[in-house]
Amino acid sequence: MSERKYLFTERAHLMCPNMGFGIALTVKHPYDETEIKETIEILSGAHPFLNSLLGYEKDKNAYYYDITDSSKVELNLTGMEISGIEAPEIISEYDRIMSRDFDLFNEGMLKVSAWKSGNETVFLLALHHLLADGRGALMLSRQLASCYAEGIKPDPADVTLIRSKKDLPANSEMPFSSRFFTERANKNWKKENRILTYEEYHKLADEFLKTDRVKHNLSETGPAELALLMDQCKNHGVTINDFLMAKLLTEEGAASAVVASDLRDKLTCVNKGSLGNFATAFSVSIKNKSDDIWEVSKELHKRILKKINTPSELCLVLQCYAMLEPGLLDASFVSAKGLYDSKAGEFVGKYYFHYDKPHGYSITNLGKATCDSIGSAYFIPPASPAGIKILGVLTMNGRMRICSGER
Repeated sequence: MSERKYLFTERAHLMCPNMGFGIALTVKHPYDETEIKETIEILSGAHPFLNSLLGYEKDKNAYYYDITDSSKVELNLTGMEISGIEAPEIISEYDRIMSRDFDLFNEGMLKVSAWKSGNETVFLLALHHLLADGRGALMLSRQLASCYAEGIKPDPADVTLIRSKKDLPANSEMPFSSRFFTERANKNWKKENRILTYEEYHKLADEFLKTDRVKHNLSETGPAELALLMDQCKNHGVTINDFLMAKLLTEEGAASAVVASDLRDKLTCVNKGSLGNFATAFSVSIKNKSDDIWEVSKELHKRILKKINTPSELCLVLQCYAMLEPGLLDASFVSAKGLYDSKAGEFVGKYYFHYDKPHGYSITNLGKATCDSIGSAYFIPPASPAGIKILGVLTMNGRMRICSGER
């Protein structure tokens, strides 16, 4: 039996609904169901997590990736002809998949749907956050395209995960005040002496998702317009991400938003080419109420740089995941929603993660990517129950597409 990969910081994504996201892409190769199935088998041979279900050790209250000897990817080969990357059928399919909670003891962490589109094939990859973060999903999408269109097989990549606080960047420990409240919450949870089972959570999550509706919208910026925007950002000394964040906050009249950030270059435990979750997130706020979006962008640029270069702020949420009692982390969402009786869980769910009601704004930008086998693509961001509006940004082959999720 291979070494078990236990959930550590990933556990935050286990008992919280809407911890899924997607990548839609067109591949420059005609629709062929046999070849699609073969491609998925090849990808599953390279990535153990595509063969994984969820495992549980009751005596330790520990969850792990139960890696089996066969692919657990769910395929929906529609055989239908659609218009391409803009087709409404893609979002409709994503909404169908995410309308219920993944039952991870019995189904895999990736669901793939495929359609015809002229001489191309359209794919939707719908992933649970336990499988990968956005960067990992983008890597998997490019591998799928290259394998399906050109027969290029990905190299096998065993998974190494964040296993303890020692794996997190140096000087990223939580501030004293945060540690104090977290330790107190842990003590209160131990006094309650409760365990929320996955089966209990799963029933509650399905009920929640019946009324939790997220509306998606898609926009596109072509090469000429994108080049102009890049020049403007360069002239003002900001990034496109700064500009998009400033635009979001200005339009929504919000004072802060959450930024997702990749940690791969700051972690020593990452095995190049593997799936897994190596992202963090942090909040940035603005004081500038100017109508000049470039002035707001400049303020955000400074604040984001400061966060990224301050390990304790960059990794605050991961350190929080690592320090909280695992069972308390499990109970935080359902307790904040009043679906489960735990004062400690309610405190953490409300005041740490704001699960009690949607209030926040966030952006996840997967950056710029190229792939000869991909015609076009976009990223559907995870819609955390804490979010009002979430933007997913992907620039593929010179075209930037933004998919928003809004409650």
